[in-house]
Amino acid sequence: MKLKNSVAVLAAVALLAAGCGRDGSGTEETTDGSATQAVSGDFGDLKNLCQAGDAKSKSAQGVDAEIKLGVFTDVGFTKKTEFVDAAEVFTKWCNEAGGINGRKLVANTRDAKFMEVRQRMIESCREDFFIVGGGSGLDGLGVKDRLSCLLPAFPAQASQMQNTGSDLQIETVAGGAFYSPYAGYYTWLLKEGYPGSAKNVGLISGDSPVTKALEGQTKEMIQAAGGTLSYSELYPAQGVSDWTPYAQAIKSKGVKGLVFLGDFNSLSKLEQVLTSIDYKLDWIDANSNAYGPAFLQLAGPAIAGQNNLADLGGVHPLEDAANNPATQQVVDLFKKYAPDKPVTLQVVRAFTAWTLFAKSAASCGDDLTRKCVYEAAQKETAWTGGGLQAPLDLSQPDAPAKCFNIVQATPEGWKPADFKPDTGAYRCDAPAYKFKGDYGKPMTLADVGKTMSDFK
Repeated sequence: MKLKNSVAVLAAVALLAAGCGRDGSGTEETTDGSATQAVSGDFGDLKNLCQAGDAKSKSAQGVDAEIKLGVFTDVGFTKKTEFVDAAEVFTKWCNEAGGINGRKLVANTRDAKFMEVRQRMIESCREDFFIVGGGSGLDGLGVKDRLSCLLPAFPAQASQMQNTGSDLQIETVAGGAFYSPYAGYYTWLLKEGYPGSAKNVGLISGDSPVTKALEGQTKEMIQAAGGTLSYSELYPAQGVSDWTPYAQAIKSKGVKGLVFLGDFNSLSKLEQVLTSIDYKLDWIDANSNAYGPAFLQLAGPAIAGQNNLADLGGVHPLEDAANNPATQQVVDLFKKYAPDKPVTLQVVRAFTAWTLFAKSAASCGDDLTRKCVYEAAQKETAWTGGGLQAPLDLSQPDAPAKCFNIVQATPEGWKPADFKPDTGAYRCDAPAYKFKGDYGKPMTLADVGKTMSDFK
């Protein structure tokens, strides 16, 4: 299939897929000469994440009195500004708190516009110290260039297999490249939540290279969790004008549980038809791409007519921000620095990456090098981004996800489902499932003729 016909679905899938230092206390001068209390550099349970100091040596590319960081996004194509918004809010707050040992953070937006990943990566290789808090749907296209220039990354998300788990990259999203991140979710769905649906599971996927790989992994995981696929269908990447044939097929096959891999706009249309023909499934996996108010508004009355669920992968739900200081702090920072922008799941994931960079970079002091930051991050064995998510061992890049948390769509909004959490907002007994199929592999330094000894 020609790539140009798959762009719309790829964009949706890209969003599926879609963070101590010295004392930062003191004062700063206002324009009228009076003193005002400096912004606190604490974030969640991370003390002095950002702080004043006198670090200033030119220790690496992109490091001087400022630290230049690349933020990848597809905003020019998707019009989704989440990664750019998160970078703006985090850097404004951190810089007001003193920066990283006194150095100010500069976020360089690298808008890949979906098809220009290599061009933006080449620019980032030439100018940036690190890549932080972003992501692009076709990120696999830039891995070779990133590794060739030895540019490390702490992304908010990784989409393609070439990039997921690739060298010089630390991902703060649970689940390794070769393990299913949804083992806990599907096991709960099919064995605890809705066991009567296990023999009649359906799968609808957008017809594109990215979703095809994800489709294969999902089929394997469903079967491993005890499910039987009674219906599987692709839908055209350019969209569907009438979802009635799909809805009727789902009904005729007696599908009780449906996994939808694609954009939530299409899902909302399908659910409207399902509801109109009076067919309600036991559950629909709307995936975390649908998590937010937009899907609820699009689906309308179908929200009450169907049972939509999503696994947030161990990220604390936004609806319960008041009961989680770190999540509430993100909400408060957005109110201060970007009051017209929404706080979304992708924003939280970006903040988790930004906090990791800030803590790791602060630990390096004046001698700020890529290797120092990267190795500092690898020492985090229970990373939560200050409390934004369930603990994650960053020293083990290819490891199964242990914790998950499920939310349910209701007419009143998204709410936690009854999935029996055992660790705060999370359930941390997810089984480990390693894929048996061949879905590709992440790129390594060896693939570009490099080794870790080249990394400085």
